Amino acid sequence: MGHHHDHQANKKALRISFLLICVFMIVELIGGLITNSLALLSDAGHMFSDAASLGLSFLAIHFGSKQPSPNKTFGYKRFEILAAFINGIALIVISFIIIYEAYHRFVNPPAVAGYGMLTIAIIGLLINLIVANILLKGDTSGNLNVKSAFLHVIGDLLGSVGAIIAAIFIISLGWGYADPIASIVVAVLILISGWRVTKEAIHVLMEGTPGHIDIGEIKSSLCTLPSIQNVHDLHVWSITSGFTALSCHITIDKETDHQEILEKASDHLKDVFHINHTTVQIEYSDGECDSCN
Repeated sequence: MGHHHDHQANKKALRISFLLICVFMIVELIGGLITNSLALLSDAGHMFSDAASLGLSFLAIHFGSKQPSPNKTFGYKRFEILAAFINGIALIVISFIIIYEAYHRFVNPPAVAGYGMLTIAIIGLLINLIVANILLKGDTSGNLNVKSAFLHVIGDLLGSVGAIIAAIFIISLGWGYADPIASIVVAVLILISGWRVTKEAIHVLMEGTPGHIDIGEIKSSLCTLPSIQNVHDLHVWSITSGFTALSCHITIDKETDHQEILEKASDHLKDVFHINHTTVQIEYSDGECDSCN
């Protein structure tokens, strides 16, 4: 019941946050065009990445809860990773477009409406603070979706702070270069998050071993169980964030109770490594294994 409540709370937090970010992204885009501020336009680009991240997180929770079918035996759990990959590539492209435009503004800095820029940037900061607070009421520690969405919003909050500082420089000193400098800072933030998301998504799609898992430790740990002589063909991968799967072959004595050792190995993997989805194949052998000694 508690898990279902958290699930619904996370969906609600993500839905409200998504709508708030989308509305303000449009306001910031129009404001950026009117005031001629690249810092606002680049922040709108970052807000687009936030909206994509929040929308993705919401859809991942929605689709991830769908039951598996004979056609899709893992259900739609990989949807999150595919969408994260697309989101990451989009972030990288957006960041390079902003950097390219900022370069041209350094060469030929246009006039920027400082007061309009400052007003919209302050509203942006307030919206991000509201969204961050909504997401904090969700499960930012246990749910990777909500946590990643929260981190996106924190990055965007920094972008709004950058736009405010740039607007103050433009108003007080007439320093037009503050606008492209602020936009480059935002572009670098987008590039870092885009690269991180893309790299993690590729690692999952390539069925790489999750970062928190040590294959050698799992092997040696399983070998400490009575009667297990050897562990081989060990594979650990992620279906999606927080869903780790494992398959392996274990060699045991012929006298050992097949079912008993299977249950012990499965329980051990669940209790020690928190891997619930395991496939263990039993093999019999009279010989001893060097890797267990």
